[in-house]
Amino acid sequence: MTLPVTNLDPVFRITRTSHVVLTVKDLAASKKFYTQVLGLIVSAEEGDALYLRGVEEACHHSLVLRKGSEPSCVRLGMRMLTDNDLKRGKDWFDAKGCKTAWADVPNQGLTLHVTDPVGTPMEFCATMPVMPRKITAFTEHRGGCALRLDHYQVLTTDVRKACEFYMEAGFHLTEYIAPKGTHDLRGVFLQRKGNPHDIVFFNGTGPRLHHFAFLAAEGQQLLKACDVAGELGYGSKVERGPGRHGPGHAMFVYFRDPDGHRVELFNTHYQTMDIENEPVGWDPTDHTVSFPWGMPARAAWFEEATDFAGASVSEPIVKPTPMTLEKYLSKPSH
Repeated sequence: MTLPVTNLDPVFRITRTSHVVLTVKDLAASKKFYTQVLGLIVSAEEGDALYLRGVEEACHHSLVLRKGSEPSCVRLGMRMLTDNDLKRGKDWFDAKGCKTAWADVPNQGLTLHVTDPVGTPMEFCATMPVMPRKITAFTEHRGGCALRLDHYQVLTTDVRKACEFYMEAGFHLTEYIAPKGTHDLRGVFLQRKGNPHDIVFFNGTGPRLHHFAFLAAEGQQLLKACDVAGELGYGSKVERGPGRHGPGHAMFVYFRDPDGHRVELFNTHYQTMDIENEPVGWDPTDHTVSFPWGMPARAAWFEEATDFAGASVSEPIVKPTPMTLEKYLSKPSH
């Protein structure tokens, strides 16, 4: 079994991760968390919806929070370059047997809904209203001062199917997790915008959203976000880190928002846009993949995730057996 190959000439152009749409029980509590801890900017409050963006983002929103009875992820958003790309994309998705529909979405141009082959509800658009960047509005910077939405991680029962589909759509595989000497994919990092990932798929009970991630300019802002979380009573919501990833090498911290949605704040990236950059493989039994220093995450970090609204969840054939904090501390040497 070999690695899938990127389609370097797709008939439509996906450009980047764009926005995530979540349902939350209490908009006021969520607004406080995302504006004060992560430092997101409010673009609009319209009825039962709150639109937020990072401090360097000019497009209207990268996070949409809608009031609902149960927390869920409604859609993961990606940008295409033009409306013509959306139209060509719909034909391509239809030919692949995906469920598609045009949608009328507030504060977005032409929008296409797609359910991918592993059940992930996606939303593609090419335009949004433009808002003032807040990158130099220093008096408005709060908490972690999140710059922009960077990527998603999705749990799925079929990592290879997801990888093949997105690479045929033009995504590049930058890093992958597989047992040593094999291409039995347990995790894949896929990108369109030239850094390590726009969307990540890991083996697990799914489809479910593991987390979405915002970029911070420097490591100190991760600590500032944690300090603010503690002062505001969200100290227990700091789920993992600060620490450093093996794949990607970024410094990170993971939070759970008031509804349990997991959001990552991280810094640093390397460039990986050239076609001669080969994917980097990682062996899951090499625990430096998860924690090159410090201790591993709790079992809940691996097992708990946000349900996609209306999606049917299945168990993977191969159950993940990560090194968890509970296992790590149970060893006599620790």
